[in-house]
Amino acid sequence: MRTPEHHSDSLEGLLMGGPGIKVVIPSTPLDAAGLLLSAIDDPDPVVMMEPIRLYRSAHEPLPDVLPRVPLGQARVRRTGTDVTLVAWGAVVPPALEAAELVRATDGTEVEVVDPRTLAPLDWDTLVASVTKTGRLVVAHEAPRTGGPGGELVASLVERCFYALRSPPQRVAGADVVYPPQLLEDAYLPDAARIAAAIRAAMEE
Repeated sequence: MRTPEHHSDSLEGLLMGGPGIKVVIPSTPLDAAGLLLSAIDDPDPVVMMEPIRLYRSAHEPLPDVLPRVPLGQARVRRTGTDVTLVAWGAVVPPALEAAELVRATDGTEVEVVDPRTLAPLDWDTLVASVTKTGRLVVAHEAPRTGGPGGELVASLVERCFYALRSPPQRVAGADVVYPPQLLEDAYLPDAARIAAAIRAAMEE
């Protein structure tokens, strides 16, 4: 965030397409430490992406002994019954903010799932959540076209088609080169855009 464009690109979609490569993106300091330890121990190639925005905004006390976070294990950041919202990295904080916003204004209970590992994905957790809520929103910083959200939505539709009660929604970066600093906030998904997608998913 607030860096030249090539430092801010979200390339997880490209990496996810590489056979045999594991891709992790933490959203908290504790997850960053735990995922890094697991990545070091893993015998396969692991790419750990660090969201620049979280360098300045995420603060969390760490224990003396850091617990490992298993690769391929998602975390439900917030439980809910109406909509499943999947977000990772720096989009998790605005996703949680959007969930609280729609709860306060609409009474919608959103379940926020943070995959933490994008390759391999924790399909058991994702499928269980979508099957429970019947609605899906995916939010990420990468561009919409060819972005990781498209693959995630397609795979979840294959697995949960008959459970879905409305079309899945995607909130993503624009299909443009990452903009200069003054336009960055307009490019990145924020709580308002995510809340609008949640409301669209609620329209059956």
